[in-house]
This record gives sequence, C-alpha cells and structure tokens, in this order.
Amino acid sequence: MGNRIAGGHGAAFITIIIWGTTFISTKVLLQIFTPVEILFIRFLTGYLALWCVCPRRLKLRDRRQEWYFAAAGLCGVTLYYLLENIALTYTLASNVGVIISAAPFFTVIFSCLFLHGKRPGKRFFLGFLMALLGILLISSGSGEAFHLNPLGDLLAAGAAVVWAAYSTITKKISEFGCNTIQTTRRTFFYGLIFMIPAIMLMDFQIDLSQFIDLKNILNLLFLGFGASAFCFVTWNFAVKVLGSVRTSVYIYMVPVITAAASWLILHETLNGMMLLGIFLTLAGLTLSQNGQSDCSE
Repeated sequence: MGNRIAGGHGAAFITIIIWGTTFISTKVLLQIFTPVEILFIRFLTGYLALWCVCPRRLKLRDRRQEWYFAAAGLCGVTLYYLLENIALTYTLASNVGVIISAAPFFTVIFSCLFLHGKRPGKRFFLGFLMALLGILLISSGSGEAFHLNPLGDLLAAGAAVVWAAYSTITKKISEFGCNTIQTTRRTFFYGLIFMIPAIMLMDFQIDLSQFIDLKNILNLLFLGFGASAFCFVTWNFAVKVLGSVRTSVYIYMVPVITAAASWLILHETLNGMMLLGIFLTLAGLTLSQNGQSDCSE
C-alpha cells in the first residue's frame, strides 16, 4: 500500500512538471496556430496515441457509466482549456495562474458534496492560503501584478471550478475498475466531440503550411503525447490512488515549475520575491498534504 501511495505522489509530481512547461510550447505555437487549433490537434494526437498504446475497446458494466465519461470530457478537456484560453485574452496571465490555483479549494467542496469526503483540517486551508500568497508573489515578481479584470477573472474562476469537477468525476470513474488508459481515452473522445461547436464558431483553419516547420511539429507532439496522453493518464492514476483532493493540491506547483522553466530555458529573471513565493508555495503544498490525514474519499 505504501508503494502504491508513493507511486500516486510520483505520478502527480511528474504530471505537474510537464504541465508547468507546456506554456513554452504553447507560446511558440500561438505564433502560427489559434488556441482552438492547438487544443484540437493536441487532444486528437493524444487520443490516437492512447489507441496505439492500448487498442482494446473499453467495455462498461452499466451504460449509465457513459455519462460520467461525457461529463469528464466536457469539464476536463473542452470547458477547462477553452475557459482558460479565453480568460487569457481578457486578463493577465498572472491573474489566470493565481485564480486557477484555487481549484483544490473547489475540489474539497465537490468531494464533500458528491464523494462524501470528510472536511479537511485546518492545515489544508492554512496551506491553501500560504500557497496562494506564494503564487501571488511569483506573479508579482515576474512583473505582472495582480489586477482585477472582472470578465477574464470570472472565466478563470470558471476554469478552476470545472477542473475541480473533472477531478471529482475522475475519482468516481476510477471506482468502475477499468483500465486507466482506456478511461482516459474515452474521456478524450467526448472532449473532442464537445469541441466541435467551438471549432465551428471560432477561427479554425488548419492547412499543411502550418506543419512545414519541424519546430511546430515537435511542440505539437510534445503537447499531444506528453502533456495530453501521458499526463492525463498519470493524473488520473494519481486521483485513483490519492483521491481528488490530495492530487489537486499539486496544482499549486504549476507556477513554481513555470517560473523555474522560464529561468532555465528562456533565461528570464528569478528575483528574491519570486524565490520567496516559490518557498511559500511549496510549504503550502506540504502543509495541505499533511492536512489530509483526516480526510477520506
């Protein structure tokens, strides 16, 4: 049991490291592709990759379970990424990063309401506030101070809520006893289906000239194979082992990984305020994890 728990933490940690660096690939691709084009190609690639890894068809014991996969695809794939991308057009990236980091708080609410989880102790909420303060310092240190932008901030809050819903639904799906790769693939399928209306309404015009540059192909493959196919499987595995609340706390690390990647890869400044923010965020993560001892899901 101890090895399985350690594996869950390891899976969540690896997932967050990769997700924290995806902004670099997305930043490069946005010069050629629109956000919805990147989103569709990314998850279509991930869906096909998961079919290659596990070509067996998912068989459900109860047809009513299909609704959970549809809800997971709608929340975790379509709505989350669309809300996040649209929010970035109305507000600062620092605002979006801070607000989305509130997802663990919403996950606790959903866990208590729908999974009959116990209310976390004081350590969880103290860790949440500490991590939020740390993320604010990281954002401020990067030169983008937090300023209220009602529409964009509201969309970012919506993204945090739907991700919390996705994590909660994923925990429920894990109780079906199905293969994690197959369940992730089924979630991607519904995510792609729900993406079709957005494709029809938004600027979606893919042509072969966009794939001439090898750099674009490699970044799309990284997002498709790494950040989507691999990371969603590892995240779902972590949720299955640790529960939705304990796994969602790792979201605090995304701004930390992003700041570190910016420093290492893009040679951006890492000042004292950002270092203090990183310390507070990691301390908040540790405190929140320790505060889960009285919370069962």
